[in-house]
Amino acid sequence: MPIEKMTLRMTVNGRRYERAVEPRTLLVDFLRQDLRLTGTHVGCAHGSCGACTVLIDGRAGRSCTTLALQADGADIRTVESLAAPEAPLHPIQQAFHECHGLQCGYCTPGFLMATSQLLQDHPDPSDQQIRAGLAGNLCRCTGYVNIVRAVKLAAQKLKEAKA
Repeated sequence: MPIEKMTLRMTVNGRRYERAVEPRTLLVDFLRQDLRLTGTHVGCAHGSCGACTVLIDGRAGRSCTTLALQADGADIRTVESLAAPEAPLHPIQQAFHECHGLQCGYCTPGFLMATSQLLQDHPDPSDQQIRAGLAGNLCRCTGYVNIVRAVKLAAQKLKEAKA
């Protein structure tokens, strides 16, 4: 017997979507498979690593443990929202690049989105605030020192962009 689909409505990266989805569809699968927004990565699939982090109504959330229907009506931002493919890098992306805050890149989208929320909450964060704000994101390649530097530089770049 086929599973009955339900209507899902949400805004993703500023664009409204309405789709019929199975109730068991995860938000990460909806983003990657239905919308083809593959920047959001599936790491652990248990909500422990943060690779799947997106902003759900402005707050960092794990898309691998969130059912798509739980985000019905929400405003979702994925890493693709930071900069268009041919556009200059977003200040957060540029800072991670300049500070070598990434290596293999698998965890990077989650770190970028967590950093986006962190800098909304703390425009001039201390090292302690950065470490606390990114504690739910894991990286197997770096020692986190360059990630902290990248967040500090991103905060500076965002301040300069607003001035």
